[in-house]
Amino acid sequence: MASASRRTSNFPPRHSNVHGRPGSSDQEKEEIWKPMLDNISSGKRLPEKSLLVLGGTPATQREFLESVATDPSSNRRPPDRGRKPPIANQFALGYTYQDVLDSDHEDTLARLSLYLLANPSPSFTPLIKPYLNPKTLPHMLVVVLLDWNRPWLWIRQLRDWIRVLRSLILSLDDASKEVLEENIALLQDKGRGLGGSEGTGSSASDNIKVPMGPGEWDEPLGIPLCVVCQNADKIEALEKERGWKEEEFDFILQYMRTILLKHGASLVYTMPSAPGSLQTLIHSTLGIKSLLKQKQLKHNVIDRDRVLVPPNWDSWGKIRILREGFDVEGVSEKWSVDIDIPQHVKAAANGDAPAEEAPAANGEGEPEKEGPSATSIYEETIRNPEQDFPLSALHSKQANGVEVASKDAQTFLAEQLATLEVLRREDDNEQKLKNARKKDNAGYIPYDESSGVVEEHIGPVQFNMGGIQVNADEMVKRLQDREANRTASPDAPTTPPAHDPKMDNDKLASFFAGLINKGTNSASNSPRAGS
Repeated sequence: MASASRRTSNFPPRHSNVHGRPGSSDQEKEEIWKPMLDNISSGKRLPEKSLLVLGGTPATQREFLESVATDPSSNRRPPDRGRKPPIANQFALGYTYQDVLDSDHEDTLARLSLYLLANPSPSFTPLIKPYLNPKTLPHMLVVVLLDWNRPWLWIRQLRDWIRVLRSLILSLDDASKEVLEENIALLQDKGRGLGGSEGTGSSASDNIKVPMGPGEWDEPLGIPLCVVCQNADKIEALEKERGWKEEEFDFILQYMRTILLKHGASLVYTMPSAPGSLQTLIHSTLGIKSLLKQKQLKHNVIDRDRVLVPPNWDSWGKIRILREGFDVEGVSEKWSVDIDIPQHVKAAANGDAPAEEAPAANGEGEPEKEGPSATSIYEETIRNPEQDFPLSALHSKQANGVEVASKDAQTFLAEQLATLEVLRREDDNEQKLKNARKKDNAGYIPYDESSGVVEEHIGPVQFNMGGIQVNADEMVKRLQDREANRTASPDAPTTPPAHDPKMDNDKLASFFAGLINKGTNSASNSPRAGS
């Protein structure tokens, strides 16, 4: 009965494995699903690319961001999907980001993080250092912004930024420096094969690498570098307003290409209305490729406002072809000296105590070097048209230098106060003299002078009386003379009566009335009137 009443279960036993390990089948299922989910999530994760933008102003940096986002084929910016990311570049290190879209503006190819720094001060380099690490360095591009509004400052600005980058690289840890060494090898070999372009089939000639020429990759940074010369539309204004010729523009291009060849950098001229191949250059350098449309870089060193020099394309021979007489070797050697980091900056980068600096001889905090530098040679040829002297002499200690010692503010204001007091006294004296003249001339009426002026214009006063032209002024004078003779006669009283102007008027009226009556009587007594 006990055995009959025992119920059996139709479910499989809980521990059915042969090895007796509990839950081994569930663990195997968990190990299968986890890699699958990880692969799916990593496939949807966007590739992270970084862009370190150095130089320019907040306005020109925004123009650069617009040019990077503009499609070169349609010359239009893709529509913003969702909220447009803000741009924070007003103070110190700025930041923004962009989503790189495919040609159909549907798929996102990468997320581009942009770090913006306008001032090459060494005090700002610690702000950039946290973003340079083994994870970000293989996917980073450095862009230096220059402006055609002031091309005479280009070499000086580029020198300062190269020094900042080199001091920053010296301060990195060993793991980051190893990644930089690997980057240098990859960048030097990129695009140097004799075979077809990327994406084509492999051939035997693809394995043949072109050796580096003289002056190429002499000063590698470990990070790809691109120099963007903005506002190339100002070239025409420099030619018309400043009198620049083709020699100046060719010299600038040869100088820039020689310097950038030492770093394996690229060069591009842009303008707001035509960004050109800027987007293609940046995307190809960062390895961002579109699946729909492959865009190829094509060099251009002929059109002076649309220059494009891709990385690993230039050479000394190509630079010499542009214009003869350019000293490529001399500029290349002197540039290596110019970008040498000062000792106190090296000590600060390595964390050592700063050593005492040698006395500066050129006004730039550096000891004087033998012969002219690459910066001074450029500035002696490309002069500032507004000042017409090389910028290297800005801090010269000569007697006729540009530098002027300014006065203390309080001293200057005290001198101006004394000058104003003297002028005030002169104004007071002049006002007093005017007031005295007004008092002296208060009772004077310039009747004769004014009447004489009027008489010169209108002549004597005359009128017609009975056909006789009478001069009023002469008549008044005769009357005055007769009155004077009458008063001077012996029968006249010794004491002349008081002169009454009313009597003169009555006498004149009676005299003229008598003349009128006389003329009328003579006319009535004439024979013609009697007949």
